[in-house]
Amino acid sequence: MSAPTTTERPRRSRHPVDEVLPAPRLFVYGFQHVLAFYAGAVIVPILLAGAIHLSTEELIHLINADLFTCGIASIIQSIGFWKVGVRLPLLQGVTFTAVSPMIAIGLAAGGGTEGLLVIYGAVIVAGLFTFFLAPYFSRLIRFFPPVVTGSVILIIGIALLPVAAADAVGGAGPDGDPTSGRNMAYALGTLALIVVIQRVFKGFMATVAVLVGLVAGTLAAWLLGDAHFDAVGQSSWFGVTTPFFFGIPKFSFAAIVSMVVVMLITAVETTGDVFATGEIVEKRIEREDIARALRADGVATTLGGILNSFPYTCFAENVGLVRLTRVKSRYVVAMAGLIMIVIGLIPKAGAIVAGIPHPVLGGAALAMFATVAVVGIQTLTRVDFHDHRNVVIVGTSVGLAMYVTAQPDVSKAVPEWAQIILGSGITLGSITAILLNVVFHHVGRRRGPAVAGTPGNLIRLTEVNEMSREQFVETFHTLFQGPSWVVERAYDQRPFSDTNDLRQAFQEALFTATPEEQRRLIDSYPELGAESVAGGDEGELSLKDQAALGLTRLDEKSHDELFDLTSQYRDRFGFPLVTCVRDRDSYAQVLRHGWERLNNSPSQEHASALVEISKIAAYRFDDLVADANPVHSARQRIVDVDQMA
Repeated sequence: MSAPTTTERPRRSRHPVDEVLPAPRLFVYGFQHVLAFYAGAVIVPILLAGAIHLSTEELIHLINADLFTCGIASIIQSIGFWKVGVRLPLLQGVTFTAVSPMIAIGLAAGGGTEGLLVIYGAVIVAGLFTFFLAPYFSRLIRFFPPVVTGSVILIIGIALLPVAAADAVGGAGPDGDPTSGRNMAYALGTLALIVVIQRVFKGFMATVAVLVGLVAGTLAAWLLGDAHFDAVGQSSWFGVTTPFFFGIPKFSFAAIVSMVVVMLITAVETTGDVFATGEIVEKRIEREDIARALRADGVATTLGGILNSFPYTCFAENVGLVRLTRVKSRYVVAMAGLIMIVIGLIPKAGAIVAGIPHPVLGGAALAMFATVAVVGIQTLTRVDFHDHRNVVIVGTSVGLAMYVTAQPDVSKAVPEWAQIILGSGITLGSITAILLNVVFHHVGRRRGPAVAGTPGNLIRLTEVNEMSREQFVETFHTLFQGPSWVVERAYDQRPFSDTNDLRQAFQEALFTATPEEQRRLIDSYPELGAESVAGGDEGELSLKDQAALGLTRLDEKSHDELFDLTSQYRDRFGFPLVTCVRDRDSYAQVLRHGWERLNNSPSQEHASALVEISKIAAYRFDDLVADANPVHSARQRIVDVDQMA
């Protein structure tokens, strides 16, 4: 009698996000993030201080407090504790969305430190609101399919490019000089050096290309007399921000409502940044990840109100740096946070970083921000653009975002309460993408128009009906894993009058086969989360099926959960757990559905596996037939499955 065999749990390597790099590299990579981030980090207190008439000494304290709190917030977001922090390489910074509302709040309260105290009261309450809202907002993740997240990420990248361009010509406003050849030389020289390093070098040097470009550009500007560090000598060695430095916060209902609206809009931007970073580091993003990120925003914002700073969000500027350098470790951002805390405590260090000339910073920013847009384009490649509704969603949201980005003064044409939306291309574009997705894909779904192919026809089947058996099998054999007998028997039912007829021919062949044939077909499907799928050994379509919810790039914990499920399932029924991943909303639903099926009888589970195979074939059919009507196909797939069940 042979000893029972046990299934050995495969060893999983640590995800790059969780990799702890050697300390010297952590410092260099972290410092690179700080340099890329610094200008955006301090611009909000500078703008606010000027608008509500704060003194120079008060401005310096705001900047130090901002950097100090930025560092703490970034560590919370990247390292995390309890259910707070998304644990991705996301840097936290003060949101630009809050600038106009904070100026309005401060001036309404009389300006100066009195206005600042009312701002801080609203910031603290808005932070607490965001923290407690996080789990509820994260439930809206189903309204963020690739057509929305791709549009938002693309908009973020494109909308940031004018900021980079303004820096490249010497700075925004009167400081800028687009006619300056020297400014152009610094910007393009920095950009060119980054590109050359990326092309010539590999390994460590390629990952610090932005840092090298910034240092080299600043050095060249200093040698030519265009970089000044006089502020270093004038700055003190040590300065610490204390809670409620300007006084006890004051609470105004109108100010609180305004800041809560800011945080709702910021939540949308944070969601886009989290999806963008997940795409870059190849880590699946789920509802709980969004909740963790938003809780971190809430904690950081509340902390900002206490430590004399402002509302916080994930900084899209550094998302592009992660993509450009391909360094995915979240501990790099934690190191950047630690460096910012030090800079916030040592004003001289901040003065050195502040000495980087605008054109040099702009040249590097052009590369980083454009890379964010590329990530958006990469996400949009998963969108079915044969469905004209998706074309409308992307085109309208990007168009409106560029409208207010190119002409920022259009916000002055609307009441003040609406300026918070029209004052930012990222905000307007993101909200537009979300709302249009709801209108086109979640409201009146059954009245959806036929938007692909010839009106009135789902697909032209003339060529299909004229195919030989070999051509038919060659064309459609990928609908099913393993043996081709399903496709061969469907061929015998020609001619097909329309897409429904063809689809039903495959279903008829599948469900009328002998139990032995069906069992062999079920056995042909790979395990969920299998390495052979991720490696492409099971075919491109199996990879696409399971990649829909990130089953090909699971972290160790998720992989172990799925492995436990599939092992118990095979032990009970003797064949693999077949699930149509693309028919589920989330990885958690895949797990829950699988555990529920363990309670079925073998006969019922045999039938369930066939239904899942039919669903998988339906999705593959829609992918394969370019002329198919996607609205009808999705609706018909639901009807067919209900009938089979």
